[in-house]
Amino acid sequence: MATLSSTKLDLAKIQESIMSQFRGTDLNDPGSWKSLPKYFAYALVTLTIVGLLWAFWLTNSRDTLLAEEVKETDLRTEYSKKLAKAANLEALKKQRTQVMQYVTELEKQLPSKAEMDALLSDINQAGIGRKLQFDLFKPGQVKLQDYYAELPIAVKVTGGYHDIGSFVADVADLSRIVTLTNLSVTPVTGRDGILSLEATTNTFRYLDSEELATQRKAKADKAKAAGAKP
Repeated sequence: MATLSSTKLDLAKIQESIMSQFRGTDLNDPGSWKSLPKYFAYALVTLTIVGLLWAFWLTNSRDTLLAEEVKETDLRTEYSKKLAKAANLEALKKQRTQVMQYVTELEKQLPSKAEMDALLSDINQAGIGRKLQFDLFKPGQVKLQDYYAELPIAVKVTGGYHDIGSFVADVADLSRIVTLTNLSVTPVTGRDGILSLEATTNTFRYLDSEELATQRKAKADKAKAAGAKP
């Protein structure tokens, strides 16, 4: 019992000693403070500074984390797009090969400049072979495109219905690319069963090296002139 009472007295003395350190403390005059209030104030200021620094660090870390999450989302989206492209790459390669083969086949159907006379002769022979009479066979102005030239020919033939139909089919079956446009079929006055066909026969050929160079130069000059405009 004596020991317990002594302990209580010691605790009371310690408590009284601590309380006495804070009695009469003037908050407006820190220089007059006793040791314990000064240590307490130092500790409080230190904890406050540490807390503020910790909050600042957490805020920056949160912003950095959000930025990284956005970056991760963008990277995932980009990866998904590239993955989809990679998945379709083989199909695209196959389609490209098919297109190139088709273009090659079309190019084979385009005669050269030197072969145009033979093509015009083939068209003429197609009409003669069907016993048609050519009233007009007039080549027009050559139209140069980027990679080919187009030659329209005004044609007028007379003959029977079936013969004219066969002539149109024969022209369509030529090994070269030939199209018939602006077709007009009318009966010939005073000639029973005889019709007149007027049409524009469009023939095509590929450009020779000189024509290609001219076309490229004209295209470059046009682009340069457009870029020079204010």
